[in-house]
Amino acid sequence: MSKQVKQMVITELQKRIGDETNFLVVNLAKVDAVTTNKMRIALREKNIAALTVKNALASVALRQNGVTALDGVLEGPSTLVWGGEDIVALSKEIAKWAKDIATLEIKGGVAEGAALSSADVDSLSKSAGRIETLGEIVTLMLSPGRQLGALLLGPGGKISGQLKALAEKEASGEEASVEATPAAE
Repeated sequence: MSKQVKQMVITELQKRIGDETNFLVVNLAKVDAVTTNKMRIALREKNIAALTVKNALASVALRQNGVTALDGVLEGPSTLVWGGEDIVALSKEIAKWAKDIATLEIKGGVAEGAALSSADVDSLSKSAGRIETLGEIVTLMLSPGRQLGALLLGPGGKISGQLKALAEKEASGEEASVEATPAAE
């Protein structure tokens, strides 16, 4: 490949990648074409891109975008995977596919500039994603208000229960007696 063609490929790769800095690298070489196409279509529906690349060209394009942690991972057959909601959602989706397809190999990745091994990607896929973390934060923020509301409603509920019991006694004809506290003299 001539230098001009290589530069065109690198430029096209940089356009596709954009500003993305979180990537996973997988090996799809042993996966049959039909399964690979099914996987790519399913990933595309979740806004996840997969691109099989020549390692040297991908390395240059990524380095020019500021991603250097993939240098050790880009060896042998490599497919770059990026996109999705966040790196956790991406790793969950790829781990799910790796579980379903025995020949799919997760080689590693990069998240926020830090290199990820295959084991790191697996453990990342088991952690809480962005939406789950936001849900936990909202729950923690609302908890004190919920407790305060319960404390304020508690005494009011007691009083209303006592008034209801008195009203039921009067309605049934029983003599209602309210214990009065002696007035201070």
